[in-house]
Amino acid sequence: MEEKEFKKEEKKEVKHKKNSEVEKLRQENANLNDKILRVSAEMQNIKRHYNEDLEKLLKYNGEDVIKKILPVLDNFDRAIMMDTTTDEKYLEGFKLIYANLVNILKELGVTEIDCLNKQFDPNYMEAVLAEEVIEEEPNVVLDVLQKGYMYKDKLLRPAMVKVNK
Repeated sequence: MEEKEFKKEEKKEVKHKKNSEVEKLRQENANLNDKILRVSAEMQNIKRHYNEDLEKLLKYNGEDVIKKILPVLDNFDRAIMMDTTTDEKYLEGFKLIYANLVNILKELGVTEIDCLNKQFDPNYMEAVLAEEVIEEEPNVVLDVLQKGYMYKDKLLRPAMVKVNK
């Protein structure tokens, strides 16, 4: 009889071990689920903050450019308010303002496309007129009607040119 009781006791012990292991696994599962929820919430917060920062960045994208151009606007105001007796001084003031604006654009990485007397390149130029000049080679740019510009390595605006036939 003792042997039967011993086996019953042993079975209870095994059952108790299994129950405690199951409970331990349940607890680990609950901890992992909690961790997943926390990480998921944290990821959503990071995404929300990223989107807010990106929205602000895009909204005020041109702020630096505008700040650099404002002094040019001030110079135009001064030139308009000047009491000029000669057109020469007036023109000189506008040339200075033009140079100021060109320098700002260069600082920002904007460059003029050099195309006068060069071979026509449809990637950077748009032929709006054609003329036949015997002294020049064919497809050479004879005149620039509107300047073209690059922003770093990107075409901002193609040059409008007159090309030799």
